[in-house]
Amino acid sequence: MSKADIDINNLPYADGDFFAFEQLLSGKEQDRLAEVREFLAREVKPIAVDCWNRGEFPMELIPKLAEIDLVSPVRRQGYSNLFAGILHAEATRADTSIATFMGVHDGLFTGSIEALASEEQQEAWLPDIYSLKKIGAFGLTEPLGGSDVAGGTRTTARREGGSWILNGAKRWIGNATFSDWVVIYARDLADNQVKGFLVDTSTEGYSATKIENKISLRTVQNADITLDNVVVPEFFKLAHANSFRDTNKVLKVTRLAVAWQAVGQQLAAFDVARRYAVERSQFGRPIASFQLVQHQLVQILGNAVSSMGMMVRLSQLEDLGQAKDEQSALAKAFTTARMRESVALGRSILGGNGIVTDYEMAKVFSDAEAIYSYEGTHEINTLVAGRAITGISAIV
Repeated sequence: MSKADIDINNLPYADGDFFAFEQLLSGKEQDRLAEVREFLAREVKPIAVDCWNRGEFPMELIPKLAEIDLVSPVRRQGYSNLFAGILHAEATRADTSIATFMGVHDGLFTGSIEALASEEQQEAWLPDIYSLKKIGAFGLTEPLGGSDVAGGTRTTARREGGSWILNGAKRWIGNATFSDWVVIYARDLADNQVKGFLVDTSTEGYSATKIENKISLRTVQNADITLDNVVVPEFFKLAHANSFRDTNKVLKVTRLAVAWQAVGQQLAAFDVARRYAVERSQFGRPIASFQLVQHQLVQILGNAVSSMGMMVRLSQLEDLGQAKDEQSALAKAFTTARMRESVALGRSILGGNGIVTDYEMAKVFSDAEAIYSYEGTHEINTLVAGRAITGISAIV
């Protein structure tokens, strides 16, 4: 069979869902997923590589994202965590940067408000957050604190009358160059506990500077944040964010979402590599006809399907209220390791063309590195799972 005889879009398993996991979704959820897929294909994929190359965020996309209404599918719209996970994987499959923008605004920022704000605070803030009239960011990681930030938060909060005074610095904060609000986690000098604050980015003493020269998620506008005697009124202190244990309620759910991103990255690698293998000819025939290439494609698919199977079950447990921190940690560690292998195999199939973004795989390959590290590194998540199965902590 020649490549002229093959319609890549009508092959069996064209969607990469080899074990039909999507059939576990309700009919309403399947219809909604199809609607969002069409939106991603029309509005996101055509601009993704160009935005990545330029390192610029497409601000004109925000009203379109608001119209498709993707924020808070579980708490606000009543969909399952399984649907939310598959949806996040599909957004990542289209473009990891846009999926990360949504993951920051929806998962980390909105998740902080939904989980840790009072009812009065939620009523005041959530309508504009849900409609994307206010864009949010999440300020936890610091220049000298990543994996150890739970016990080593250096940004401080000091209560003074009816306000709080914040001082310190945050790093790698997505969306922060253009966000309207940012949730800042800071250590209260009075009791040494980490607490959360909603900060208006126009407040005096707040500044955000874009991090340049990235090789991953170039469209995402990560920033270094400086807080110099930033005054936060008492109402903007998150009512239920009073220790890092509270913060971790948000991170457990978003760690699950990032593991779903690892699934989406593998499906993206599979899409690009399979199309290339069918369309690229060497020695007079498509390279998809070579045994070694088919082996690599099947390995990518196997990695993706095994990762998806783990995530389907974990999302079901989350829907039942039974998911545990160590399960999210294992999922994030496992799926991102498989992802790293998958994108490397995909890049290999494209040969030299795999290192230029013209063929998309170079972007997929590079973006995987950020997913591998954020929301807990592979090593830290491995040790969290290790502690659960041995009863012994290897983390100092």
